[in-house]
Amino acid sequence: MTGLTVATWNINSVRLRHPQIATWAAEADPDVICLQEIKCQPDQFPRKAFEAMGYPHVHVVGQKGMHGVAVASKRPITDLDQHKICPKHEARFQRVLIDDVEILNFYIPAGGDEPDPETNPRFAHKLAFLDALEPYLAGRAGEGGKQVLVGDLNIAPREHDVWSHKQLLKVISHTPVETEGLERVRAAGGFIDVARELIPEPEKLYTWWSYRNRDFRASNRGRRLDHIWVSAALKDAALEGGREGFRIWDHTREWEKPSDHAPVTLRLAL
Repeated sequence: MTGLTVATWNINSVRLRHPQIATWAAEADPDVICLQEIKCQPDQFPRKAFEAMGYPHVHVVGQKGMHGVAVASKRPITDLDQHKICPKHEARFQRVLIDDVEILNFYIPAGGDEPDPETNPRFAHKLAFLDALEPYLAGRAGEGGKQVLVGDLNIAPREHDVWSHKQLLKVISHTPVETEGLERVRAAGGFIDVARELIPEPEKLYTWWSYRNRDFRASNRGRRLDHIWVSAALKDAALEGGREGFRIWDHTREWEKPSDHAPVTLRLAL
């Protein structure tokens, strides 16, 4: 049983923070690192730094100065057809195969500040992204393959995925239109939300803390925005390790000039 450990991390500039990735990867030792908000084009990605970390295989979907996703792997990567899901054709999605596991890496738009699609085009874009994603995943749900969907989905779907359900119901990332939309997406694809399968509510789970909170642990006003889902074919492999097989590495949020997101890992017993 070889196993496969998959990580997801919104790194908020890979060129700025690849030394932090190296420090963390030496500790966590994932086989695959899925990154979001890399903020660079493919030819600007620091490939040599990742080779030095032990990740010689890299697949990048980049954009100048904004957005962007990447997968770095110890094992060979097969590039799969890249479906144009994002309504604005931004670099927010990639699809690759590692061993016989298909990995879908997403960076769903944050949506701005005003939760009204009529007055906030950024929020309208976020909802349109969800609307496009639902039929795409529904159309593939019957394929029965081994799929892992990861990324910064920019939605904290459950009551205990935020520090205050009541206070955040009108705040983007936890509004009902978003949480209900994300649940439709998950159900359409037949995916399992591994975090909540292993760690049920009411236990709080967060992966993101605002830069506005100087001492994020003291205030602990977090949200679970970063997710790892698996298809039914991988359910047993994802749950076999119990909650110890799933981890939010929140100590990285304590580092100097960190990303506001913490990396999340899942060990698949393959």
